[in-house]
Amino acid sequence: MSITAFILGTIFFFNFILAFAIVFLERKNPTSTWAWLLVLTFVPVVGFFLYLIFGQKLSRKKLFIWDNKSKLGVKKAVETQLQLLEEDSFPIPENYLPHKDLFYLHLRNNDAILTQKNEVKIFNDGNDKFDALLEDIESATEHIHILYYIIRNDHLGRKIRDLLIKKAQQGVKVRFLYDDMGSRRIGKSYIKKLKEAGVEVAAFFPPLIPKVNFKINYRNHRKLAIIDGKIGYIGGFNIGDEYLGESLKFGYWRDTHLRVVGESVRNMQTRFILDWNQASRDQIEQYEQLYYNAEPTGNVGMQIVSSGPDSEWEQIKNGYIKMIMEAQEYVYIQTPYFIPDESLADVIRIAILSGIDVRIMIPNKPDHPFVYWATYSYIGNMLEAGAKVYIYQNGFLHAKTIMVDDKISSVGTANIDVRSFRLNFEINAFLYNEEITAQLVEDFKQDMINSTLFTYEAYKQRSLSIKFKEAVARLIAPIL
Repeated sequence: MSITAFILGTIFFFNFILAFAIVFLERKNPTSTWAWLLVLTFVPVVGFFLYLIFGQKLSRKKLFIWDNKSKLGVKKAVETQLQLLEEDSFPIPENYLPHKDLFYLHLRNNDAILTQKNEVKIFNDGNDKFDALLEDIESATEHIHILYYIIRNDHLGRKIRDLLIKKAQQGVKVRFLYDDMGSRRIGKSYIKKLKEAGVEVAAFFPPLIPKVNFKINYRNHRKLAIIDGKIGYIGGFNIGDEYLGESLKFGYWRDTHLRVVGESVRNMQTRFILDWNQASRDQIEQYEQLYYNAEPTGNVGMQIVSSGPDSEWEQIKNGYIKMIMEAQEYVYIQTPYFIPDESLADVIRIAILSGIDVRIMIPNKPDHPFVYWATYSYIGNMLEAGAKVYIYQNGFLHAKTIMVDDKISSVGTANIDVRSFRLNFEINAFLYNEEITAQLVEDFKQDMINSTLFTYEAYKQRSLSIKFKEAVARLIAPIL
């Protein structure tokens, strides 16, 4: 036997073993399974290594110490609320009774405690959002918790770093958590200065071997900032000059972020503690002092829902599906990527075909080309069903929002794609309030002024090259 034949035989043997494991042992989603089998078939050597890096399945039990939820009081609160909901004795405003099933879904499957006393401010512009965040950080007296997917070592990134250093030197406890992949260009000097000032720093899923990260496919895409346990920030903005609209490539950056004061800050704090204790050797063990217990005054109902590859269920996606199922008048969606799986695509189409006014807004330019072309492929299906699709023209649209019937809405970090639903660690606020939803709807309508209506007739006129790009991107969409 020649050396070449031996090498080829060995490659195909390992390919077969890996394919067998994917199909019979890992119990992946069938669509994802077929995508990986195609990769292994057409690029056997490269596909093998790609799978080792991108295709591993995470163990839910190994990631987080779930007993922490009991220590944090989550389990007891969830059990109490579930019992009250099942007994129809939970104090819910009458106009929100139709959404009781949505409360229950998040509570039962995600331990997402329902709070009803929150004040919420909406930010669409990065300058406004970061001005407010910097002011709140400056006012901190006890602790500051920062978690972002992307943190740039640029003007804004250094401005926040220097303020955190100042607060740490004043005796404020500062914890700084970043995703190792998303913030891979942050630089050692940036981190070193934080640590030298007394800031506790941790990276989420760093590589065990430099430059080789076998968990590269599973990233912490969450964006949270909690100040003194009183104020919480959640939404789509990362930290960097591009999010202030200073990128030549993207121009103005249109996003949505929330500043929250009230009961739900406690739930955002809990999420941060769980993520921090997974990533850092300096565990947070004294929990209660991190919670602010003063009586809140707001009236916005809210659940903080998180999801990730460690979860048995796709909680945020299921929340989206439930919201759309409850729509009687309209569904407005903003997302930079639109790659729904079959279940979400079906429920959106059913809503359209049932006469619901479904409007979807996407950006006019890609930040990830394959994702962009896959988005256009799925948008074509929605146009064919009768959706109104708007292409945002005033820069880059990065907002992740859904609004339904002037009553319920969702704002957070999860895009409408397989990566957000199955691979990334995400967090969303599900909001039960007419005023907040109306503000988000008004923002959507203002964005429509800066958008062009994309018709099915225009979609059918696309070139052969675009059709080819869409076909390839859609084929590998489950593993993008």
